[in-house]
Amino acid sequence: MTDAIIKTENLRFAYDAESRNVLDGIDLEIARGSFVAILGHNGSGKSTLAKTFNGILLPTEGRVLVNGSDTADPEKLIDVRRTVGMVFQNPDNQIVASVVEDDVAFAPENLGVAPAEIRARVDNALRRVGMYDFRLHAPHLLSGGQKQRVAIAGVLAMEPECIVMDEPTAMLDPIGRREVLEAVRSLRRGRGMTVVLITHHMEECVYADRLIVMSEGKIAMDGTPKEVFPRVEELLSLGLAAPETVALLHSLNARGFALPLDALSVNECADVIAKALGRREGSSLPGGKIQ
Repeated sequence: MTDAIIKTENLRFAYDAESRNVLDGIDLEIARGSFVAILGHNGSGKSTLAKTFNGILLPTEGRVLVNGSDTADPEKLIDVRRTVGMVFQNPDNQIVASVVEDDVAFAPENLGVAPAEIRARVDNALRRVGMYDFRLHAPHLLSGGQKQRVAIAGVLAMEPECIVMDEPTAMLDPIGRREVLEAVRSLRRGRGMTVVLITHHMEECVYADRLIVMSEGKIAMDGTPKEVFPRVEELLSLGLAAPETVALLHSLNARGFALPLDALSVNECADVIAKALGRREGSSLPGGKIQ
């Protein structure tokens, strides 16, 4: 892979000398400008991997390179963290001010950015996540999804080249999840920011360019969502389920259909089923007639 913004080489990590490796020999490249989703069950190592991308955790063995800089080099750490911004599960842990726009300004102020530039960055970041109209609100009065979008804006105001989101919807209701995922997808528009999304929700991965499945500290599967999700039985063996659309098509195939399993969105799935039923119009399904 060329032009990697993040590269890991034989990456291993253990939380202490007595523990097994949480990451066990990860060789990975994240292409600049790509949207990569990293999926796995609890304990698979996906969140630990995310924290190595900007030096929150340093490898036990191997190395992590960000724009060619080793995260273990203390002289490069500031540059690494300016390049790769992190958003975590709980937005309350990232919100530090009593007014939304002041919170978003916090990081660039600490970087020594000029006041006029801070103003421009704050306004731009809030617009990119759809929170500009809430700039004078108190964060504690916002919904969970709105708080998470403010947290994302706070990272965007640092103008990183890559943003890594560690299960940013884990604590949100369905409405909040939709709000945050739309904000995530919007980051790719215009500037083509590199986005790495850590999640255990299948549906959040559908629009990614690349899907990496983690299991037991290793990369178990790697490809586009349309390449990975049809491997339903393999996902099940890893303790994961396919998206609901793929699961439905898979269950219909078990009843005698021969439907493609790469129809990931609801509309794609509906079209595939409609075409199949159209071909069978007037005929019976295996085991009975069309209901």
